[in-house]
Amino acid sequence: MPLSLPRPPALSKGLAAVALAAAFAAQAVAALLPNVPLLLASTALSLAVEGVLYKWQRGVQSLFAKSHADITVRHVLRDLLLVVGLLRLGEQDRETVYAPLVVGLLLFYVLHFAVQAVSVLVRRTRTLPVVTRNIDASALRLSPAPAALLRRPGQRLLVFGLPATAGLLAAAPGDDPVYAAVGIALSLVLCLGGLCALLLRLLPSRRPAGEEEVLAWFDQWLAEYRPTAGLYFSGGVSSAYQANMWLEPLAHIEGKPIIVLRERFMVQKIAATDIPIVCLPKVSTLMRLEHSTLQVLIHPSNSGKTSQVLRIPTIRHTFVNHGESDKLSSCNPYAKAYDEVWVAGPAARERYALAEVGVEDKDVVETGRPQLDGVLPHAGPPKGAYTTVLYAPTWEGWDGNPGNTSVVAAGENLVRALLADPGVRLLYKPHPLTGSVDPRAGAADLRIRELIRAANRQRQQTQPRAAGELARLTAELERLTTSVFRSGADVAERMLVQSAPEPGRAEAVRRATAAWEEAYWASLPAGEHQIITDARPTLYSCFNVADLLISDVSSVISDFLASEKPYAVANTSGLPEDAFRTAFPTVAAATVLTPDATGVPALLETVRHPERDELAEARAALKLRLLGPAEPSSQERFNAAVRALCEEAREHRARVAERLTRERLAAELPGQRTEAAVSTAPR
Repeated sequence: MPLSLPRPPALSKGLAAVALAAAFAAQAVAALLPNVPLLLASTALSLAVEGVLYKWQRGVQSLFAKSHADITVRHVLRDLLLVVGLLRLGEQDRETVYAPLVVGLLLFYVLHFAVQAVSVLVRRTRTLPVVTRNIDASALRLSPAPAALLRRPGQRLLVFGLPATAGLLAAAPGDDPVYAAVGIALSLVLCLGGLCALLLRLLPSRRPAGEEEVLAWFDQWLAEYRPTAGLYFSGGVSSAYQANMWLEPLAHIEGKPIIVLRERFMVQKIAATDIPIVCLPKVSTLMRLEHSTLQVLIHPSNSGKTSQVLRIPTIRHTFVNHGESDKLSSCNPYAKAYDEVWVAGPAARERYALAEVGVEDKDVVETGRPQLDGVLPHAGPPKGAYTTVLYAPTWEGWDGNPGNTSVVAAGENLVRALLADPGVRLLYKPHPLTGSVDPRAGAADLRIRELIRAANRQRQQTQPRAAGELARLTAELERLTTSVFRSGADVAERMLVQSAPEPGRAEAVRRATAAWEEAYWASLPAGEHQIITDARPTLYSCFNVADLLISDVSSVISDFLASEKPYAVANTSGLPEDAFRTAFPTVAAATVLTPDATGVPALLETVRHPERDELAEARAALKLRLLGPAEPSSQERFNAAVRALCEEAREHRARVAERLTRERLAAELPGQRTEAAVSTAPR
């Protein structure tokens, strides 16, 4: 079995750890001998490696911390070895000369820990119970965050302790304690300055609003804004796309929309929008929505924290999912926890009925897919010299099913077959989670990318067009959609910066995005294959320029059907084609490709010659079944569903209020009758 070499990142981490350990070992030997040149060299190497770790290898820092050798321990050890080395130099009374310096060094570490303690207190005062975006929060007395150096103990210790360490080093060659005294004094001054700067932040006039004040402000904002329907989302760092795909439909509903998040980091992961965003990390804060005007919450995904918001009885909840496919995840039993399940078309309704997961048919509402209203319809055979093929495989999933993704078993064969055709321009857009579960998928993805890069090197490219215009539009779009934060800004400072958006920004973003997409595709060299992994261009923008889609059993093919363009599905499930089509209805109008990709040339011919396309009518019928009718539009059906569920929520509140009123009156009446009887009794 051949020896597998570690990956370059793992190798570099190992080298850094070994270099740091070797530097400390050499420093210990130099201090005990003592050997001044070795002491100087090993200490300098140790500091250099610390800088490398902090800048490029922060993962190694955490490994050292888990071994109880964090940066504080390492810095103390480094200075201690320097002191030991100095004490062993020369013949004079070393303890008397260097004792004051040791005391000064100890005082520096005491101040360092004091700065850290105050830094924690400052951070707590700036950790608000509610985080917002697109809301004017000036009433909360927010201010810029303290310097990042004062909030990061590792970086602070390196910077503030550097003069002391340098002074001890400088004292070694000439055995002159003056250098050490100057260095330690400078470190003490830096620590005292940092401590004073942080203490000022704790003054009542410099603190942000306290928890009770923030909550009262939030309640008042809810009462003034009066939200009606909102999007609820909780998830990991890479899951924000699930919420972002629903921003545009939410922005066009009637009433006052709102976005409710649970993780503070997610506030910055939500794409550009004018909709007010509130992050409520604590359940107790979340429950304040019960007494607001919020009537409906839309859920694009399930999460562990979803059950917490479902406890609010005054709000109706609907599950819209972040995509529909034939996978079991598209009819998860958790969906029965919601008041309604909104699906695109009849196929999803049938899917829930067949799955028997507890979702009743009366609770399923067909709304279409509002995101797809901008997908352009099929306009005939490819125009120009190249046929644009979009290969957009999904990820491997959690269940280990080999049929989930084609990347591992078929990806390289499909890409080779496409690249072998000189008339093909390939757009490769892998799922963001590819390789997150199965390393084989990640490795195959890297090999596919290298195949595409190699093909581009061999292909004669024309010069890109309108590159300058694209740069201008990119800058304009970034200005409209990206908040510029000061380096080291914390959540509270970002909350201050991201106040209410400028009027008309949403429309400006829409126009700028459309102009950017047009300029992007125009700027690419004709025939150049593309690896698309950034947020822009979007998947739907890729749909509009593609002549053909090759994908897996996923929501991508359901969405692509909005265009009625040809599509193919890679069968890596091991099932015969007939069984594969039966098991996955979304494949009914697709060309099924085997893992060896032998069917790719014939597939390309049907795309270039529509008269050979025998699946056009099947695609139109499947589109109707998966996505519902074209009229009324998906956005109109979505809005109607929001209105209906809001009305149901209002009626429920009215019934509850009426019942509570009756119960209160019933509780009061016996007392009134008793009092009346006493007053009229004979005396």
